[in-house]
Amino acid sequence: MTDINWKRYRVKPEQAINLSEWNPAETPAWKGDRDSALEQVGKINAELETLQELLFAEGKQKLLIVLQGMDTSGKDGVIRRVFEGVNPQGVRVASFKVPTAPELARDYLWRVHQQVPGRGEIVIFNRSHYEDVLVVRVHNLVPDAQWKRRYDQINAFERLLAEEGTIMLKFFLHIDKEEQRERLLARLDEPDKRWKFNPGDLKERELWDKYQKAYEDVLSKTSQDCASWIIVPANKKWYRDLVISAALVDTLKDLKMAYPQPAEDLESYRVQLGG
Repeated sequence: MTDINWKRYRVKPEQAINLSEWNPAETPAWKGDRDSALEQVGKINAELETLQELLFAEGKQKLLIVLQGMDTSGKDGVIRRVFEGVNPQGVRVASFKVPTAPELARDYLWRVHQQVPGRGEIVIFNRSHYEDVLVVRVHNLVPDAQWKRRYDQINAFERLLAEEGTIMLKFFLHIDKEEQRERLLARLDEPDKRWKFNPGDLKERELWDKYQKAYEDVLSKTSQDCASWIIVPANKKWYRDLVISAALVDTLKDLKMAYPQPAEDLESYRVQLGG
């Protein structure tokens, strides 16, 4: 196990969440400075590479990672940095954007279920089925009664995945409004980030309070023992990456995985290879 206390950020089932009480700039799980934290992330990443290879080789377990957060909260950054060096053969990213016509013709979980991991696989949801109780709520895309019943449907869906052997880690990347402003300005000021700037983000920013309330309900209503939310303080990118890396490695270690044993004695082949 790592010595990073990421479990302090777990949301208990039915725990009432007020995001104003969660400090997005705090760093209590690490006593050192930023540089030492980045060094630690590198060490944990090396462990993650080994564990991911073991997960793939064993071919029994499956891990689903959900990343949610406000615009600029760092979902892409987590995917780049936390999973740097892992074997792409066993890790896949699924992004959920505006539904297509075929997707809209079916229930909202149809496209999601197709992307869940198979045995030996890690799948990262960059946004997820939770958009259907976030964006649709904030923008009044469906009647209130429709999105309100989705909490129970999502809980049932995730229990199904868990009962069929899927391990789930759900991370809410928590930043404050001022941090978002600075990151949006950086996209304007830095040439290598301008491609990421979307004027639509400013319109979404005007709905900050509505999104915060929607997220509070998501965190309160859909954290289960089999699929709990982890509220990650994400103002400091290094701390965000440290907490998520530790949670991943500790979770994979808990699976007690082992490399599969060969079906026959392989020593006889050593002679043929001149060994």
